[in-house]
Amino acid sequence: MRIAINCRSFSKRHYTGIGRYAYNLVKSLSEIDHENEYDLYLQKGPFDTQRQIPKIEAENFHVKIDRFKRGLEKTLGKIDVYHSPSPDELSVDTGKIVVTVHDLVYKAYPKGHTQETLETTQRQLEEIVNKAAKIICCSENTRRDLHKYFTVDQTKTCVIYQGVDKKEFYPLDDKEKQAARRRIEAQGIKDPFILFVGTVEPRKNLENLIRAYTLLKSQKKFKGKLVCAGMKGWMNEEEISGLIERLGLKNDVVFLGYVTNEALRYFYNMAEVFVFPSFYEGFGFPIVEALSCGAAVVTSNVSSCPEIAKDAAMIVDPYKSEDIALAIERIMADGNFKRSLKEKALKRAQEFSFTKTAEETLKVYQEVAGKGSK
Repeated sequence: MRIAINCRSFSKRHYTGIGRYAYNLVKSLSEIDHENEYDLYLQKGPFDTQRQIPKIEAENFHVKIDRFKRGLEKTLGKIDVYHSPSPDELSVDTGKIVVTVHDLVYKAYPKGHTQETLETTQRQLEEIVNKAAKIICCSENTRRDLHKYFTVDQTKTCVIYQGVDKKEFYPLDDKEKQAARRRIEAQGIKDPFILFVGTVEPRKNLENLIRAYTLLKSQKKFKGKLVCAGMKGWMNEEEISGLIERLGLKNDVVFLGYVTNEALRYFYNMAEVFVFPSFYEGFGFPIVEALSCGAAVVTSNVSSCPEIAKDAAMIVDPYKSEDIALAIERIMADGNFKRSLKEKALKRAQEFSFTKTAEETLKVYQEVAGKGSK
């Protein structure tokens, strides 16, 4: 088979969850499949310095750069399967189309999007439903949402969980913990601290986490900082800044912005509690990364969060800051309970692997191309 994969989502230097998924999928496919030919499609103009060319060393993987916007068809030629790892351009007629849909956040939680984004995403999803031979959903929650909002044959969709890179996210030994502590303290953060990881946008529910944090501080139950790692999103930056100012937390809430995987590994390992109270997730990469580091996790009882975490986290109502605070307090106050959560975290993390993601995705390629498994 000749399989083409769109690499736009991980071509920039800093990428979020979708780019992480696409990169690791391609990397893992290159490790498990040496028989099929792969074309990695990237639209990159001759003067574009923002996008990087994918570097995959396997001999059966070839980069196809579209420098002058010639389009998929002219750049790729004849292919058997075209995979778009996220909603994107689908103007290809020679092969079967596979698309990964990560979430229906624009439907389930439209508050965080402009009208233009809502309309564009709706058009993209309608095209996917019409053109795709198979739609990969990254969770049962996303698959349910897709069938809720669109008329799609059940046989046309499937669930393939995303993985976690265990070479990047793992429990630190004592020597590594010392290095991690030095690195974190160099940023003005001392033990203990509460950690949040995610793009700063309304659906991530940072506002209720800040309110929960305030409750703990006012009740003298926590003295450390709230550390937030992740890029700025949209729409509620001023609201968050205003809330922090009103609550007198300017010196207590730390925004790190984008951090490397190494730094993330340090923070997940050293955090007293990792809290991810999102209103809506398609998958929830930070949950799996935190579990893989053996963190004590608090997350939401909505969307995919409880599906991904299962019994390896404390599950709370994200709309109630009191519930979030109580969960954090219990973990901090009960050492045996915290140890039990951390053990469950590592066990649950074993169920997520990009090799498994790649193997199941390859079966989808074989299915739509009518090739059968080898």
